[in-house]
Amino acid sequence: MTVTYRHVDVFATRPFTGNSLAVFPGGPALSAQQMLVITQELRHFETIFLGEPSEDNVVEARIFDLFEELDFAGHPLLGAAAVLHESRGAKGALHWRFRLKDRTVTLTTRSTTSGYRVELDQGAPQFLGVVGGTDREEIAAALHLEALADLPLEVMSTGLRYLIVPVRGGLDRARIVRDDFAELIGRHGAQFAYLLDVEALEGRHWNNDGAMEDVATGSAAGCVGGYLARHVVVPVGEEFTLRQGRFTGRPSRSTVRPEGAADALTNVRVGGDVVMVATGALEAMP
Repeated sequence: MTVTYRHVDVFATRPFTGNSLAVFPGGPALSAQQMLVITQELRHFETIFLGEPSEDNVVEARIFDLFEELDFAGHPLLGAAAVLHESRGAKGALHWRFRLKDRTVTLTTRSTTSGYRVELDQGAPQFLGVVGGTDREEIAAALHLEALADLPLEVMSTGLRYLIVPVRGGLDRARIVRDDFAELIGRHGAQFAYLLDVEALEGRHWNNDGAMEDVATGSAAGCVGGYLARHVVVPVGEEFTLRQGRFTGRPSRSTVRPEGAADALTNVRVGGDVVMVATGALEAMP
């Protein structure tokens, strides 16, 4: 049995930049364990597996990173929607609904001169709590930071729970320096931390062990949009660009547009460019 997949780069206008991804369009039914092993074999940050789209463009989707299945992730959804648009050969905009484990999200795709442009509606951001007191300094030290910006450390979610850590400069020296970092942020209900330069609109994100830095974190971009709008750093209803990946040698750019009102955000839209890189085929199954 041969199973084909598409290799794409997300949040990029040319190949070998942005965040790479393997997309498996509708094909043979695979178990969760097989999907995880395939993801580990291909070594992308994440891999997405799709069912066949329905007539009204509803798609079942499952996303895996190198460790487990994820409830939500940004760049796999954008990349997968671009692959489906490519398979249709459509010139105009297409609309998709992706069914994940616990929610359904909507995406819009259109073709560009370099590939595809995709926008994901991440829904209304949730504000889950502020970290205060000496915990602020403890988290700053754990990220090797000298100082934080005069804004809250806040746990937020548009699908995954991120602790937004605001700074004004100093991204170049940041890194995770505590082995118990996951436990540290988990005390406040966060799954991950996202370091955000609120002046440069640039971010960094690592696995909680600090061993691997992410190139572009689409799920965090929605949280960033909600956070900046809530604290009146960016205007509601206007699109801004969030940069990431400079320190990995794979610069990426996502567009973010919070909507609603600063104290009552209705949704955050995260967009990015997707370019096609390769087509592959698995000739053996785990």
